[in-house]
Amino acid sequence: MADVPDRQALAGVSPGRGLIERLLTSRRFHAFAARTPFLRRIVRREGEAIFQLVQGFVQSQALMALVELRIFDALHHGPRTVLDLAHMAQLPPERMQILLQAGAAMRLLKRQRDGRFSLSHRGLAFGAVPGLAAMVRHHSVLYRDLAEPVAFLRGQTDPGLSGFWPYVFGAAAAEDPGVAATYSTLMADSQVLVAEDTLHLVDFRGIRHLMDVGGGTGAFLAAVGQAHPSLRLSLLDLPVVLGAAGARLGGRVTLCAGSFRDGPLPKGADAISLIRVLYDHADETVVALLSSALNALPAGGRIVISEPMSGGTSPDVITDVYFAFYTLAMQTGRTRSGIEIAALLAGVGFVDIHHKSGPRPFVTSVVTARKPGVALTAPPLAKRAAEETLT
Repeated sequence: MADVPDRQALAGVSPGRGLIERLLTSRRFHAFAARTPFLRRIVRREGEAIFQLVQGFVQSQALMALVELRIFDALHHGPRTVLDLAHMAQLPPERMQILLQAGAAMRLLKRQRDGRFSLSHRGLAFGAVPGLAAMVRHHSVLYRDLAEPVAFLRGQTDPGLSGFWPYVFGAAAAEDPGVAATYSTLMADSQVLVAEDTLHLVDFRGIRHLMDVGGGTGAFLAAVGQAHPSLRLSLLDLPVVLGAAGARLGGRVTLCAGSFRDGPLPKGADAISLIRVLYDHADETVVALLSSALNALPAGGRIVISEPMSGGTSPDVITDVYFAFYTLAMQTGRTRSGIEIAALLAGVGFVDIHHKSGPRPFVTSVVTARKPGVALTAPPLAKRAAEETLT
């Protein structure tokens, strides 16, 4: 029979904390729980969850190797042997075995009974997500930034990721066509899912002319145009980016060369979209951009902001880890909550502010607002949040 917890398990429990906190810090209680059937499962589950955090870096590096060695592509048409894959990737068979075992443990691959490996359902889904492999490949830059996390948080590391995204510093910083092409391709691939979720969250009916600011090669506008054929579309971005946008969008979209950091936004559109733009920039830049958008819009004009957002008072395991550190590494922006974005919008004069969490918050969530001139149709976000808290 297991020992009674109020004797041995509670011995040595530190005073001054609540009971649960004291139990969780007691090594004797952990030993007791590990021997007790109804507690054993909880202890194991929590232990595994903690170790998942400890080994997260190794998993991400194993994923990088699977992508760089094109294992997903190699298994796309069916199972292959370890020797076959080792020869293809120019790795010793015993090391390829370790990598494939890791991929199977992460449920990206599946080990067959005959020892061959194939793609699992998760692995098939990984290959189907636009831009995901490209995102993994460029993480080598982010990993270097995070090699010394304490120095990184103190701002003592050399810039790495910020050099990968020079466009955030203005038009003059993004004149290298090669860098611009790399950025544009990665953004275009990732924008496919963002566009799908944004179109699900935002009602574009009643809009006559949409201007997408900082829209890269126009992946978002292409999706909007397909869903709303009668909508007039404009794209504002850096001159070095717009060449690829013209090839993608054809003659339907009006291309406007410029940087929102260097001058006012063009007028004429009754809606402005900012898709994954705000989190690239500091508050002062965002406030200036939102003020410029307000000035460019007519009375009643709409603004659509779509990007991954912090969970705020309920921290999110993806946006408050991955995107928060990513934007910090860029050295110019930060990941904001919907409430924070709403406050910035209200501060420059927007009204009728609404926040909608996306079906995949790690892809995007949305905040919309209007320029004064149209009657409010719903309480502002800050008021709704307070009401939800009270209920």
